[in-house]
Amino acid sequence: MRGSAKSYALVAIQFAALIALAVTGPALALKPVWLALALAGVALGAWAIVAQRFINFNITPDVKVEGFLVQSGPYRWIRHPMYASLLLIGLAWVANSFSWLRLALLLILVVDLVVKLTYEERLLTAHYPAYAAYAQQTKRLIPFIY
Repeated sequence: MRGSAKSYALVAIQFAALIALAVTGPALALKPVWLALALAGVALGAWAIVAQRFINFNITPDVKVEGFLVQSGPYRWIRHPMYASLLLIGLAWVANSFSWLRLALLLILVVDLVVKLTYEERLLTAHYPAYAAYAQQTKRLIPFIY
């Protein structure tokens, strides 16, 4: 399935926010607590990619025709662990080296990812009959909360 203009726009905003966060301060959190949070984000993202078996990995929110519904690994608890991993990393960057600009960039990333995951969930619900039941049993980004 080819990506839509909306999908590419959401990805462009996501990458722009992440790059801007990385270049407006240290790209590596040096304070131990924020480094640990960033590494947790990297680990969560890697775990999500492995759980997808690389076949489902897609930067755009569009559903791959040959894809399948993943409900193992971090997907047992949250539906969007890749987005959660980006938010953990972004939060670590901002907390490690705070500025109002970096906070604004993080908020842009949060809004973009929430819009992106909402759009993606509509596509997943239309493509996978089991997605609605799966969504009832899991949270979007934060286990047991949201």
